[in-house]
Amino acid sequence: MMSQLNTQLLVTGAGPGGYAAAFYAADLGMNVTLVDTEPNPGGVCLYRGCIPSKALLHAAKVVSESRDAKEFGITFGEPAIDVKKLRDWKNGVVAKLTGGLGQLTKQRKITFIQGKAAFVDSNTVKIQKTDGPPQNVRFEHAILATGSRPITLPNVPPEGSLSADSPLVLNSTTALDIEHIPSSLLVVGGGYIGLELGTVYAELGSEVSVVEMTPGLLPGADRDLVNVLEKRLKTIFKSIMLGTKVAKVEPTAKNVKVTFENPEGKTSRETYDKILISIGRRPNSGDLGLENTKVTVTPKGFIQVDLQRRTTDPAIFAIGDVAGEPMLAHKASHEGRVAVDAVAGRKTAFEPKAIPAVVFTDPEIAWCGLTETQAKRENRTVTVAKFPWGASGRAMTLNRTDGLTKLILDPDTQRVLGMAVVGPGAGELISEGVLAVEMGSVVEDVKLAIHPHPTTSETIMEAAESFFGHATHIYRPKK
Repeated sequence: MMSQLNTQLLVTGAGPGGYAAAFYAADLGMNVTLVDTEPNPGGVCLYRGCIPSKALLHAAKVVSESRDAKEFGITFGEPAIDVKKLRDWKNGVVAKLTGGLGQLTKQRKITFIQGKAAFVDSNTVKIQKTDGPPQNVRFEHAILATGSRPITLPNVPPEGSLSADSPLVLNSTTALDIEHIPSSLLVVGGGYIGLELGTVYAELGSEVSVVEMTPGLLPGADRDLVNVLEKRLKTIFKSIMLGTKVAKVEPTAKNVKVTFENPEGKTSRETYDKILISIGRRPNSGDLGLENTKVTVTPKGFIQVDLQRRTTDPAIFAIGDVAGEPMLAHKASHEGRVAVDAVAGRKTAFEPKAIPAVVFTDPEIAWCGLTETQAKRENRTVTVAKFPWGASGRAMTLNRTDGLTKLILDPDTQRVLGMAVVGPGAGELISEGVLAVEMGSVVEDVKLAIHPHPTTSETIMEAAESFFGHATHIYRPKK
């Protein structure tokens, strides 16, 4: 007879959303069971996403900075890349963080089960354990935090000619393994994942090309930010092909021949050692036994939830990538805490005014709240206050004056509706914008807050000053 465990809260999926929910629930005194296929919490973010990619991006930045140092009189020899040592260091970072989460799970007395859960009914799951016999878990409430996975291959002819399992094909997971550095790499997709991984491989020695079907990189991001990034990427990538689709792929024993079609319909052919497919992610909502519950799944595979992250089955909640866009770890973590508060009977809702997004390229791009692109799409009238990093003393000391900081403002109330930055460390600056938007700050609040000198954070203050026509380090009178 199969054993059964009773728990107050079951969390399936131990990524940033799942473990944040489990930890918070345990802190509130709930009896919690956490289920995941990995030996420790962490999810895609820690094992195969955010953390390993940022470790590799740091290594890539060191290579880039060593090359750029000659501009101010310091010359290094050509860097020697020890791929195994780099991979071991990256894996060590992952092991420390996931191991630490395992310890925190034990300290909170959370029952952790390694395996995969599928619903038997609205209050029971069957867990296929990684080691050991299957087990039923009976729960009062459940939180689904099963995440997402990479979309594998586009439908390009000849159909089935290039398998996603081919050693010639990388995705956002396998690219992080850094088995070796290919001489040439084609990145299919000009979104943030493709550009970040393309940057890593380019700095480590690959000749990288990027192809994007839409007219610009990072679709949806403001063009004045993307233009700054694209200008620098053109110095490290072999080519960036926009408005171009992959018309045909022809794998050989050692490489792949790719036929492109540009916006005018003209075709060209290039050969690459490997292809990195980075065309998005899809939610992990299949194989969960949801047909045995009252949970509703949308045509795109997302689980339908309300403001408390409750599904159409009252005992079951869903958070993170599986519950809808944007697919961001910090959004999932916040949703996890909202769901737990709802389980605990507290008044709560997931109603953020600003979810920050960061592209960890070089330079970084970050934004939160309303963007100019979104405002134009919605025919909203906004005022934009900008400050160029060419007038920033700190940016000059970094030898990186190509950045830009801007505030999106309501022209009537002068409320801060959004903020966007492109430049080194943009991701570390964007939280000030998040707080300004969430607190309902007006632009004068930002202007009057004293910022430390010399820092790039001053560009936020001076962008606010520019709205009034008296930014200290640029002459731009108010019209």
